[in-house]
Amino acid sequence: MGSLVASDAAGAREDRFDWFCETVSSHFMPVMLSTPHAADFRASVTDLDLGVVRLSALACSPVRSRRTLTHVRRGDPELLQLALLTQGAFRISQRGNESVVTGGLVLTDTSRPSEGACTGEQVETVVMQIPRQALALGSDRVDRLLARGLAADTGSGAILADFLKTLLARGPHCQPEELRGMGAVTLDLATAFLARQLGDPGEAPAEARARETLHRIHRFIENNLGDPDLTPQAIADRHNMSLRRLYALFGDQPLTIAAHIRHSRLERARTDLARAELGDQSIQVIADRWGFASATGFSRAFRGAYGITPTEHRASSLAAPRHAEQGDPALHEHHHAPLAIR
Repeated sequence: MGSLVASDAAGAREDRFDWFCETVSSHFMPVMLSTPHAADFRASVTDLDLGVVRLSALACSPVRSRRTLTHVRRGDPELLQLALLTQGAFRISQRGNESVVTGGLVLTDTSRPSEGACTGEQVETVVMQIPRQALALGSDRVDRLLARGLAADTGSGAILADFLKTLLARGPHCQPEELRGMGAVTLDLATAFLARQLGDPGEAPAEARARETLHRIHRFIENNLGDPDLTPQAIADRHNMSLRRLYALFGDQPLTIAAHIRHSRLERARTDLARAELGDQSIQVIADRWGFASATGFSRAFRGAYGITPTEHRASSLAAPRHAEQGDPALHEHHHAPLAIR
């Protein structure tokens, strides 16, 4: 979670376009880029991980892009990319559609070939990357919107655009759990906006509505893990459905709803136990924070899930950085920063 900034200050001036090509291909998707401004190319990329979705801001000199079937086969993150143009113009063609977008929104699919061109002295865009399976709208319906200019100055489009810009500005100062919550809100806003472009949101097929309900329940659970009264019955009541229907929604999920709640709580507690800044907090306090009524029950569940006690996990997690600082070769691992440009 968090943000990272890759700046056009990286490397010599003549290397900036090469850096930009590598960044886009590795961080977004494989694509061929070209520009008449390679000698004085300028670009920056800002990224914000929101959990279920990712938000990025790109600013660059004019550039052309081409993604072929070969690029798709080489690497497809299976994402829908909803881009908001805040400066300059963007021409995009995909699936037989072609549009020139200025100040609006446009949707593209990484699983399909596309061609695009950014024009103007500098182009600035905010890109929301949405996993296809996370969007509670049928694929055949969403495909109708690809490469079509969508208004961002009225209605739900204006609300979404303002929210994305504010989130990019303020998000880097938020805690990871706050960003996860904002990711759920962002996905809801984008889904509502795209559904409106397709007509009456109520026209969504039953399967898509069920998927949307399931995603909403998952987000509700994530936001309320610290509530000891978070039970399947409470979740069903909150979402105006029967307990039987709730169980049916989770019928093809890897875990039952009760097991999902327990696993999510254990994962959050496990993360907190490994955080050095929380080392002065007792195991009971951390267990309480994530909805466990007793330290004994928490320890039993933790050992059953991970094979060690909470105390042992905390000790080994907090000891590892100290050993690494002291040069213990057994604990030296090579970790790649997600995207570090200097």
